[in-house]
Parts: sequence; structure tokens; C-alpha cells
Amino acid sequence: MAPSLRVVVRRTGLRPITGSLDRVVRWVAVSELEDPTPFLEGDELLLTTGMRLEGDLSGYVARLVARGVAGLAFGVGLTHEDVPPGLVRAASAAGLPLLEVPRETPFISISKAVSELLAAEQYEEITRAFAAQGRLTRAALRPEGMHAVIDRLAREIGGWAALLDESGEVRHATPGAEADAVTAELDRLRAARPAAPHAPPAPSPTPGLPSSLAISGPGRHIVVQPLGGGPRPRGFFAVGAVRPFSPVTQTVVNAAGSLLTLALEQGGARLEAERRVRSATLGLLLAGATGQAREVLAPLGGRLPDEPLVVLAATAEALDALETRAFTARLPAARQDGPPAAPARADVRGGGEVVALVAEEAADEVAALAGGPVGMSAPCAYEELGGGLEQARRALEAGSDGVVRYTELAGQGLLRLLDPAAARAFSAALLAPLVRYGARADLMESLRAYLGANGHWDAAAQRLGVHRHTLRYRMKRVSELLGRDLDDPGVRAELWIALAAASAPGPEGDAGQPATATSWPGSSRSWLW
Repeated sequence: MAPSLRVVVRRTGLRPITGSLDRVVRWVAVSELEDPTPFLEGDELLLTTGMRLEGDLSGYVARLVARGVAGLAFGVGLTHEDVPPGLVRAASAAGLPLLEVPRETPFISISKAVSELLAAEQYEEITRAFAAQGRLTRAALRPEGMHAVIDRLAREIGGWAALLDESGEVRHATPGAEADAVTAELDRLRAARPAAPHAPPAPSPTPGLPSSLAISGPGRHIVVQPLGGGPRPRGFFAVGAVRPFSPVTQTVVNAAGSLLTLALEQGGARLEAERRVRSATLGLLLAGATGQAREVLAPLGGRLPDEPLVVLAATAEALDALETRAFTARLPAARQDGPPAAPARADVRGGGEVVALVAEEAADEVAALAGGPVGMSAPCAYEELGGGLEQARRALEAGSDGVVRYTELAGQGLLRLLDPAAARAFSAALLAPLVRYGARADLMESLRAYLGANGHWDAAAQRLGVHRHTLRYRMKRVSELLGRDLDDPGVRAELWIALAAASAPGPEGDAGQPATATSWPGSSRSWLW
């Protein structure tokens, strides 16, 4: 804070005449003009010898008061031997601090003294800011991490601080925090529409949100800043105090924002590394290496659910919610030199897939956390995981916004009435011509889509993402290879059962159709994690 008139008086030997000495001095100005106010900004100590001051001086004093000068220092012994009584009366009536400058005190010495005081004050502010940054940095190294930074920040600014997630929900706050007001303002800005309906909104980390936010009122000053280095904030932090934030306080707040962003990004990097490990673990499980999968997962403090387990398939948006309650991983991708991924299911609903493995008794509870579409397999063992995953993915494809169980899909219940070995043998024999045709998945997947659409060309072609003429050609080829008429309802029923049996869990844990792109392989398949 700038020095007060009292400090200046002590340093320079000026003699107070009228007014309070509590006003701060931010600069010194010298003027002999009858109206120097056009050249002043306010908070200056104005020095004058009164060369042009005579008569009624109330107007002169009123202009200085209106401009907000810190005080008037009148030099005696030159134009005037003493401070004019009229000036004293006017200054006293207006509340303007009036000081007498002795003849032996040069104006330049007063300017130098104030400059030195201001420099010392700036140095002290910088020192305080560095010290505060050091304390914040040490707080960031504590086990509490971001919470410790918030607590320290509140003490540094003499107010409160709060940490919020991307949605505006409070994660940590100090006593007295006005978090509700901050959340309400963020919600209001998110809901605000641009003034011009057809004009694009201004660039912002989040639509409707500025890069920072200030809320001010009598005895209430709040600053909100986003966290995260990307185009979209990953959270916010807010600080509030009774008095406005000084430059030093603002520097401390900015330093805290940098530390919080760094901690957030480091935490995100660790989380992403853990997710990659879980994806690798899922790849080992699908390859039948259950023991190795448990060894990889153990250092993370995670564990696999006990058998029988249920496989949940969900869209990528459910990853954050599911991984807090279950072993959850992104679906691994096959290597380029391996069999291709099924084009019809490579990216369910355009956002990719996540897989969660849960104990049978907890499946419903965990699935409800996803908050969106979820496909649920029948209970299975780890050696049947490939088939269980295929079941969950097919259930997810059913298109419901809630939980879809594979056992509830049309036609799947029939398989439970058949001997699994006999069903797989029937499937292998019937689909053998398509398997021998090559490792291409287009005929098998096209047949599945065609039967699933009940023979409607447009619907099946749209599901596959191909032209209906392409689908007609494929179905003609299927009919030729199988030597069967696909218009026959009986043939369609047999083929549907064969396809369902091929994707059901087998004793080796695959889906029963090793030559198709929808199967999940044993240890011979390589994975990218």
C-alpha cells in the first residue's frame, strides 16, 4: 500500500495545518496554476508556492477536493511568508489536508522522499508476494495437494477460497465460502444466450463462460478462475474477501491458480496412465492370461471381481462414473496385422466403448451409475470373458437409453434350451462356407445386420454404413456360398440361431467363431494398449 501523509510528514519535516493525515500518497505534483486538476489523477500531494493564489480560495480548494488529491503542501518564504489565512479556512471547511513547507525544504526533496517510500513499498509487496508463493508451493507438496493450496490461499488473502469441479460442484471450501453464489453465477452464464441469434459466440473455454469472473459489491469481492490447460476448463477455483484485491493479492491468486492447474494436470496424467494399465489388463484377460492380469493390476491397489462376473459395456461418457466402483477399461484395439475390428461396432454411437467387470450381485447397482445406455452380459467366468464381452456389446447396440440385458434380447433365450456343444457344432457346420470364404467380416456382419433388420435392405444397410446395393451383392454371395434361399423364413431362423450360438461364450472363452471379426481370440491375438 502507498505511504500515508503521516509517513511523508515524518520523513520530510512538513508541518500539518488542517485535515487528516491518513490519506495515501501515490505521487507528488508541482503546479502554480489556478486550476491544476486537468493534469492530476488523484491521490497526489500537490506542491505550490501560491504565486497565483489570492482572494477567495474556496473554489481552488473545492476543485482539488473534487479531483481527489491527497493533500496540498504550501511552500512559505517566497511568494507568501505564511500560509494565507483564507486558504487555511477553505481547506479546513472542505476537509483538505493542508501542510506547510518550510523555506529551507526544497520541493525536489519531497518528491525524492515520496519516490523512495513508493519504491520501498513496491519492494515490500514483491517480497510478500514471493513469500506467499513459497508458502503456497509448500502447501501443494503436502499429501492433501489441491485442498492444502485452497486452505493456504484463504489465509494469504484474509478471506475464503473454494475448489469446484467442471460442473460447478464444490470439492473443497474453507469456512465462510460463498460457494453457492459462485455456482449460481456459473450456471447463469452457461444458460445465457448470445445477444445476436445468428452471430457466433465469442471464444471461451466453456460456452457462456468468460476466462475469469469477478463478483463485487459492498463488503464483497469474489474472483473465479478456470483450471486446466485445454480449451475446456477441468474445474474452477474461487476466492473472496471483504476488501478489494490489491496487486499483491492478485499475484498470489494467480500463483495459486498455476499450482492448482499443475496439480490437476499431473493428476490427470496419473489417471490416464492407470487407465492404460487397466486396458492392458483387459487385453490379458481376453487372451486368457488371468494370472498375469492380476499381477499387473495389483500395484495399483485394484482387484478383479470374483466369479461369476458380469460384463458391462457402455459409451465413453460413463468411464468416470463406472471406474469408481468397478474394474473399468477402454476397449483395446487390435493390431493392424491382426484381424480387423468389426466395422459395425467399432465405435458404438460414435463415442467408443468402455467395459466394466463386476460381480454378479453388484451388476445392477454399478450399471445404474453410468447414467446412459449400458449393455449387460449373462453371468460368466473369466475363461468365458470374450463371449461375455460380445454379449454386452450386442446388448449395448440394442439402442435403449437404459440397461439392456443380453438375455432379454429377442431370440437369445432360445439358446438356453439347446445343448451348448450341439449349438456350436450346428453353427460351425452351417456357417463353415462363410468362414472358409476368408477372414473378412463383411459377409458375416452383413448377414447379421440383414437378419436383425428382418430383411429390410435400407435399415440393414444403414446399420452397416454401406449402400443397399452393396448389401444386396453381399447377401447374394452369402446365398451362393450357403446354397440356401434367404427369403425362406426357416432358413433365416436357422441362420439367426447359428449366428447367436457362434457369439455365445464357449468353453475356451471365445465367442465360438474364431474366423470372424466379431470373435474374441485366445492367446494368439496381439493387442495395442
